[in-house]
Amino acid sequence: MKKNKIFGPLLALVAGLTVACDQPAETGRERATLALRAEATTGEGAIWHPGRQSLFWVDIEGQTLYEYLPGSGATREWRFDRMVSTVVPESDTSVVVSLQDQVVRVRLSDGMTTPIVDVPDEDGAYRCNDGKCDPAGRLWVGTMGLKGQKGSATLYCLGEDGVLRSRIPNVTISNGIVWSSDKKYLYYNDTPTGRIARYRYDEATGEIQFDGVAVQLEEGTGAPDGMTIDSEDHLWVAQWGGSGVYCYDPATGELLRRVEVPAPNVASCAFGGANLDTLYITTARAGMSAEGLEAYPLSGSVFRYVPGVRGVRANYFKGISNE
Repeated sequence: MKKNKIFGPLLALVAGLTVACDQPAETGRERATLALRAEATTGEGAIWHPGRQSLFWVDIEGQTLYEYLPGSGATREWRFDRMVSTVVPESDTSVVVSLQDQVVRVRLSDGMTTPIVDVPDEDGAYRCNDGKCDPAGRLWVGTMGLKGQKGSATLYCLGEDGVLRSRIPNVTISNGIVWSSDKKYLYYNDTPTGRIARYRYDEATGEIQFDGVAVQLEEGTGAPDGMTIDSEDHLWVAQWGGSGVYCYDPATGELLRRVEVPAPNVASCAFGGANLDTLYITTARAGMSAEGLEAYPLSGSVFRYVPGVRGVRANYFKGISNE
């Protein structure tokens, strides 16, 4: 398979971009603190790479993939010629990302990319958005319309045979997706619905079946964006326009906790660190006025919080052979 080089790869380590230490939260309030100052248009796709002990995330419109190394406070970045929205680990030397209309493998040592599968974009009307790998190593990635088209995007699943299959059609903005620890349920949000849906999940086949609404977000708390799950099967949801990450019990729909973030548009979150006990949070500057940016100058940065619970290890991509 032909290999293409990333547009303008920047592989040099950049140090000195981090405010590393948490500060005590005010009594009765949980607040994230700055981990990495950035000005991402849309900081998304946060995921902890267990093998590299680092946080990967993307700036979608900035067409850039980032790797943040908390130990040294350094970052690496790889730039593309298209928007990039999802990143998942594949090995200690490679990750898989979704570009605007394609899933590719990225060799981290030199930025070389290998195409894996094209994603339908209807002549540029749609782009890839959020995604993750399931317990079997399949890549799930959704799309959204670039002109706000309603109910016409899709959540896809890329199987080990290399075939991209539609799993949830007629969505508007495909976003956060996670699996329960017993591998029986998939939780998923289509952002404008304001809810987190539950699906029965078959690990062997990748088939899913709608099983009701797990969480209905309270009005005025923003819209569900990226999402992660902890070791107790509680959902941690980045809420766009909600200035925080909200933790829910999907068995009851109850809001358990809220972590305040000094940026209104919170886009994704992931547990990281050696013990998976630090919640990393990405934010966005997209859609904000000059006055809004003046009020929230850290918008677009990465934040962190230690909530006293642990996350779960990210699933690696196993769908397509490296050969």
